[in-house]
Amino acid sequence: MKKILFILFLNLISIQIFAQDYKTISNIHYYDEKTNRSDAYINERCVLDVYIPTNIKKFPTVIWFHGGGITGGEKDIPEELKSKGVAVIGVNYRLSPKVKAPKYIEDAAAATAWVFKNIKNYGGSEELIFITGHSAGGYLASMVGLDKSYLNKYQIDANKLAGIIPFSGQMISHFTTRKEKGIDELDARIDEMAPLHFIRSDASPLLLITGDREKELLGRYEENAYMWRMMKLKGHKETVLYELDGFDHGGMAHPAFPLLLNEIKRVEKLKNKK
Repeated sequence: MKKILFILFLNLISIQIFAQDYKTISNIHYYDEKTNRSDAYINERCVLDVYIPTNIKKFPTVIWFHGGGITGGEKDIPEELKSKGVAVIGVNYRLSPKVKAPKYIEDAAAATAWVFKNIKNYGGSEELIFITGHSAGGYLASMVGLDKSYLNKYQIDANKLAGIIPFSGQMISHFTTRKEKGIDELDARIDEMAPLHFIRSDASPLLLITGDREKELLGRYEENAYMWRMMKLKGHKETVLYELDGFDHGGMAHPAFPLLLNEIKRVEKLKNKK
């Protein structure tokens, strides 16, 4: 477990700026045409934006799921990830209460499968796909990365993800999934809707980042600390936890991006050695 100090944060934000050209392609449907025609809400919501460097090849790709409690929010390409030598996939997914769990997790998996099947066509590497997001987005990233059943549907092994990097994501069953069942938000559950239910030693590298435990939403730091501990006990050797001192739930995202970029560089360097 690691605790961020201000001095470390200053060192990490000095990320190299890449002098490259980028382009954005918006509103690509990630389900097939038959599925889009079958459901108006899927056709409306299940789209993604692709932000890619145009003059390099085999670049890493970040799949980014927005936050909003699974009841709101819109896809975006975070400014902190622009011009950093990586592709970014900003994903929309269906929202509660129009749909209930696990529909939005299935959407996140379908978008991830789309990236695996298509990123080579844009010049990216299938070996360097990282899944992440803030809050509800971090929860979705964790579920897709840890519960292998969602990507198995597309004949994709979740362990092929280069990294799972939730920003302040719930590790117990998400409060919206519990609300859908009439369960109070303080009634913690670890069930099939909880990333903690799927701890395993063979998972992709897991980088957990939260805000200050005294400023975070509910018990978000403690959930992630429990995930960190249980993954370690399970035998997973690449689980790391950062607590960003002084930052609340919303504010922790900005200082978390340098940690994400640093992790991408670390994994890319390791893969290049093989």
